[in-house]
Amino acid sequence: MKSKIIITTIMALPLAVASCSNDAETNAGQSEAAPASTDDYALTTCVVSGEELGSMGDPIEYDHNGTVVKFCCKSCIPKFEAEPEKYVAKLKQ
Repeated sequence: MKSKIIITTIMALPLAVASCSNDAETNAGQSEAAPASTDDYALTTCVVSGEELGSMGDPIEYDHNGTVVKFCCKSCIPKFEAEPEKYVAKLKQ
């Protein structure tokens, strides 16, 4: 009887360890600072290109001095950074 308990415990140990490592991987990116809540984001289009947000995959969220800006793709970020005031003004209209 004791041998069955020991064997069962030994067999279950790798599953417990694997479960813990998956949790660590899942939570690994959660410690990074996230931008402010975007539930009330004013636009449905990219401030740079005018493309529909989500038309090229998940929108890219960018924090500019505490203001969340959403882009249709990563290539819009350098354009925004070149003239941020211009695009922030569009966001605030």
